[in-house]
Order: sequence, then C-alpha cells, then structure tokens
Amino acid sequence: MNRRRPARPNWFRILLLCLLVLGGSYMNRYISVNEIRVGVPTPTATRAPESYIAEAEAQFDQGKLIPSIESYKQAVIVRPEDPATHVALARVQVWAGQYEEAKTSAEDALLLNPDNSMAHAVRAWALDFLGEYLEAEASIKRALELDPNNALAYAYYVEILVDSYLNGNGSFEGVERAIEQSKVAIALAPDTLETRRARGYILEATGNYEEAIREYQAAVTINANIADLHLALGRNYRILGIYDQAVEEFTRANALNPKDPTPDLLTSRTYATIGEYAKAMQYAEAAVSDNPADANLRGNLGVMYYRNLYWAESIVELGYVVNGGVTEAGDVIEAVNLIPNSRIAEYYFTYGLALARMNKCSEALPVAQTILARVPTDELAVNNANEIISRCQLNLVQTPEIPQPSPEETPTPTP
Repeated sequence: MNRRRPARPNWFRILLLCLLVLGGSYMNRYISVNEIRVGVPTPTATRAPESYIAEAEAQFDQGKLIPSIESYKQAVIVRPEDPATHVALARVQVWAGQYEEAKTSAEDALLLNPDNSMAHAVRAWALDFLGEYLEAEASIKRALELDPNNALAYAYYVEILVDSYLNGNGSFEGVERAIEQSKVAIALAPDTLETRRARGYILEATGNYEEAIREYQAAVTINANIADLHLALGRNYRILGIYDQAVEEFTRANALNPKDPTPDLLTSRTYATIGEYAKAMQYAEAAVSDNPADANLRGNLGVMYYRNLYWAESIVELGYVVNGGVTEAGDVIEAVNLIPNSRIAEYYFTYGLALARMNKCSEALPVAQTILARVPTDELAVNNANEIISRCQLNLVQTPEIPQPSPEETPTPTP
C-alpha cells in the first residue's frame, strides 16, 4: 500500500497568524481603553456630597430656598443611600411650600431607614400642611417613639394639634397638649427655627399676640431670611392694630418670596382695614397676578373694587367666587360654597350689593336669599342681605344714581 506523505508546515502563514494575534491583543489592551467615543463625555471629578450640603445650608440661611433645594437634590444624586440628606431636603421643601415633594423626600428616607425619627417627623410636618391631620399625628407619634428627645418632632406636633383644631378635626384638649409640647420643644432646643416658630404659633392661636411676636422675633434672630416668619409677625402686628409694622413685615416676606400671593393679600387687607382702599386695590391686583386661578384672591380683589366704586369690575371678580367660571386668560376658577365663614360671606354680600347698585336685581336677590338661608347667624351678612333687598325694591320705583356707599351697607373688614 502507498502511504500519503505528510504536508510540510507553512511557516509564513504561522508567522502571519501570530502577528495578527499579538496585534489584536495590543489593540484591545492599549488602544480601545483610551479610544475617544463620540457623544460620550470625558470623565470628570465628582463633587463630594458634603460640598453640596454645605452649599444648601448656606443658601437656606440666605433665604434662597429653591437654590437650597436644588443643592440638596444634587447631594442626593451623589449619595442616594444617605437618609439624612433626604430628610434635609424634605425640611427645606416644607419651608418652601412644596408639601407633596417634601412628603415624597421624607418617604424616600424611610425606605432607606424605616426607624429614622426625623424622617417620620418631617413627613408628619408635610402631611399637616396637606390637611392630612390623622396621618400626620400617627407619623409624629412614631417619630417620638423612636426618639423621645427629638425637639423638632415636638415642634411639628404643636402645629399638627393646632391646625387640626382650627380646621374642626381636633378638640381643645389638643390645643392644651400643644402648649405643653411647645414648652418641651423649647427646653430641648431653644435655638432652632422650628421650636421658636411652634411656640409662637400656639401663642398666636390662643390669642397671646404680644408673646407670639416675641417668639417669632426670636426665630427671625436665628434666620432673618425666611418669608414665613415675617408673615407670622405681620399677622400678629395687624391683629394688635400696629399696621405700619404689619405692612413692613409683609413687604419683607414679599421680597423674600415674590411668587407667593399671601404677602400682597395680607397687605391689601391691612390697607383696607385703615380705609386706604386705593392701595388695598393695588395690592389685591398684585396678589391675583401671582395666582390668577385662586378664588379667594379674586374675591378679595372684587371687594377692593367695590370699595373703590368700580361696581362692574367688582361684579366680574366676585362672580367667579359665587358662580365659578373661566377668565379671559383661560384660568378656571371653582365656585366657593357659602358656609359660616365671615370672609366668604363678605364676598357674597359684596357681590349682591354691587349687582343691586348696577340694577341687576334678578341676580342680586337670589344672592341675598342664599345669605339669609345659609348664614342666618352672621349679623353683618344678614344686614347686608336685607340692604340688597331694600335697594332692589327701591330700584322698582326709581332709577337710582350711583351714590357713595353708606356706612351701614359698606362691608366691614374682619381681621
């Protein structure tokens, strides 16, 4: 048998394959790693979360709440596993009026640590502002179970108890308990914003306005750049009849938080109280421009138009309150139901008076009847409802001129 002779190796091909393998290995190790990929940012040094937190704290001290929130958010991105940063973010969000966002941030902290006392406390504080008083109280009690020396939790508990009572959900016993809680909060942490604010809040709620002012001033000494504290001072000065200082505090609050309509609203009512209706109207207009869809702001503007004898304009604004509607700018406004509330009653009877003055009695008389049926114990509202009826009866027998409002039918401002 003939055996096949083995083929001789091709040394050139073997050498070529070895070179290709070595070349591929070099490319993979040294070239690909340093390859610049289009559209992908080059690596940069990451800021430490502590720098963002320090920045956020400084911004809060300066009253720059929104920038402070953004800095805390950056800290969360860099170190998402730290519950304390989520809690700090939630706290500033409450001060800034971002209550839903604050609740979410506090709950994010609880996902990381369900036994974090401050997370439960700040969540409760946010829930209080959202009107969820029962859930807020449950959360604040849990915070105090976890840390009986949590001063801020006691401070938040004060506000929850007071707000629950003022909104008809709690008893006066809760207010008495809030007084004690506020004292505990001050004893544990006398130099914090929340404890001083809470003590001022319970004093204000119980009619101790001069003492409340002292507590709010103590809070302002700690941080003079928080708009809410100046609003609180202004409210108490206004109740005491110290109108120039009230306006001064509202002006400071507006400078610190220009997008909030509350300072303009309270300034408007303060000027109306002292009879400066032109200024009151200007500030009422400014408040509406901050939040055009707010029926309460529209109602206040309608009252100020009435005081300045702008009957037609008053009817338009107050019509949104009584009937609801859509403004020319497209803002949808929900009607406000008449309940035993002096401010809402004022909107209704001022609307009726303006309609009667414009001889629109087919619209005015139903408003008067609604007032008599729904708030029969409100003496001022009933008197003005009867004035609407009397004026419409007079309109049947003569064509009325547009006179100045008489004292007995002019809406009386309420604190």
